[in-house]
Amino acid sequence: MVREHLPDVEVWAYGSRVNGLGHDGSDLDLVLRGPGLEKIPLERLMDFKETVRESTIPFLVEARDWARLPERFYREIEREYVVLVQPLGCARAGS
Repeated sequence: MVREHLPDVEVWAYGSRVNGLGHDGSDLDLVLRGPGLEKIPLERLMDFKETVRESTIPFLVEARDWARLPERFYREIEREYVVLVQPLGCARAGS
């Protein structure tokens, strides 16, 4: 899903589903980090969000563009996150 709409974007999960404080009704918080941490074009971002909304994922998914977040959110997200998707062509450690 991510690779189809945003092949050059890194995706981090953060929030309650990552830090262990989530429950069955918790949403999944994603932050999308575009190339060079530049803003993701709105059309691509909206297409991705629409695909997520129409998917069979059994809980709410909130996807946000890193470059459009207030800087004060960065430290909070960086405190605890999991990389879900790396951009195509990005070498992984140990590969």
